Amino acid sequence: MYKAAVIGDYDSIYGFAALGLDTFPTTSAEQAAATLRKIASGSHAVIYITEALAAELREELDAYRTQQLPAIILIPGVSGNTGAGIAMVKKSVEQAVGSDIIFNNQN
Repeated sequence: MYKAAVIGDYDSIYGFAALGLDTFPTTSAEQAAATLRKIASGSHAVIYITEALAAELREELDAYRTQQLPAIILIPGVSGNTGAGIAMVKKSVEQAVGSDIIFNNQN
């Protein structure tokens, strides 16, 4: 059976344990990269990573972009939303569909 995990700073992810997700608090990008490699090769199908941490792991995350599993989803941390999560979803949709179907209609 597949599991879900969350990687990020402790303050941003500790609440996910109450939902039954495996939490992996990290204090450095190097530690996070090692953790990501370890859990991605295991039974985790979904891995949530805070946007701030994902910014430091951009190259590491690109290696998983074309793989079917695990799905890596960016989430805002306690420092707020950077917009990186929605940008990643938009890029994936553009690759899958071949055009930008997500747009803002702000007037």
